[in-house]
Amino acid sequence: MPSEGDENYLTTAEVARRLQVKPATVYAYVSRGLLTSVRARGRRGSLFPAADVERLAARSVEHSGVVERIESELTLLQDDNLYYRGHSAQSLATTATLPQVATLLWTGRPPTDAPNPPTPAGAVASDTAGAGVASPGVVGGVEMDLFGVERAGVELARAAMEVVPTGARLTDRLRVAVAVLGAADPLRFDLSAASVTAAAGRLIGTLVAALPGPIVTRTTLGGKLWPKLTDAEPRPEVLDAALILLADHGLAVSTIAARVAASARANLYAVISAGLGALDGQYHGAAPTLAYEFLDRAKHDPMKALSDQLRSGEPIPGFGHRIYQHRDPRADVLLELLGDHPIVSTIHAIAERTPTFPNSDLAIAAVMHAYNFRPDAGDALFALARMIGWTAHALEEYAAPALRFRTLGIYTGQTT
Repeated sequence: MPSEGDENYLTTAEVARRLQVKPATVYAYVSRGLLTSVRARGRRGSLFPAADVERLAARSVEHSGVVERIESELTLLQDDNLYYRGHSAQSLATTATLPQVATLLWTGRPPTDAPNPPTPAGAVASDTAGAGVASPGVVGGVEMDLFGVERAGVELARAAMEVVPTGARLTDRLRVAVAVLGAADPLRFDLSAASVTAAAGRLIGTLVAALPGPIVTRTTLGGKLWPKLTDAEPRPEVLDAALILLADHGLAVSTIAARVAASARANLYAVISAGLGALDGQYHGAAPTLAYEFLDRAKHDPMKALSDQLRSGEPIPGFGHRIYQHRDPRADVLLELLGDHPIVSTIHAIAERTPTFPNSDLAIAAVMHAYNFRPDAGDALFALARMIGWTAHALEEYAAPALRFRTLGIYTGQTT
């Protein structure tokens, strides 16, 4: 029986600190066989072998029934920078195409290695679904290969979107269309990587084509999305960059929801639906809209808008970030693309009076104001972009042990 001072053993409090859990959780680990406890000599309480504690602390995906950390090769957020599989997202946003970035996230293939396959038989560009003829696309066939759609799918998605009430948000239409398209796909339970990536590209392309608004031809996915959001002169490179920069951001709450669904071997449409459900929360996907509304007030009188916001005691929408410390690299790219537009001057005027910095939500809001986007465009843009990341995370989860998200529950209710 070891003594409390034995350096090879830890007390309950020491184990709790090492594992960053509550003492009650330590005992739950014992009951599940994850830790072994021994009685301390000469006093009440338990001791735990230090070696066992360290092994438990070092485990991640190997946990039996419990995931406390998630290992991923997809996205790194470090030193106020964002990387997709080791590639700077800032650089990708201005040097790579959206299909190349999606391929990078889904398969690990760098943009420079992306092939130029022909358009699959029977597929048409998402902008020519109404015409029913294939279009050569603009990125050597890569865009067509990833985001090509079928006319029947677009018509079905449009019909689904028309079911929602007039005035419903674009994200509401997306959620309904995803569910219907999933129900209509007889091969949705094929979880092979090739099938999942093909379904993801087709789904994203179909959703963009089915959204209310004009259909354009021979342009990128950002170019096809543009007339769905605004009547302004098209700048597809702005939306393409935004889609790239918002494609993934590590383990955000919607991504966790998507991974939990994928762990249960839910099909891709169900995974996307899980992500959209979490994205609908006011603390996640609604952030671009809150920033848009704040910027709408600020563009008329920046200091009054800032003063009113400070007086409310609420955070300034679109400023600061939980992870980035000094800058949001995504915002830097998007605001630079806006050049000397007056809305950028408004943002700078506010930033000079605050100790923090503009984030991607504010940058998206700035794009919306600069080009007169519809008020709900930011949420829809965020959702469409993040579908690329959710797909990548689903692919990782499909390759991991199933049903590994079984968190330990500590009962705190009344006992009999």
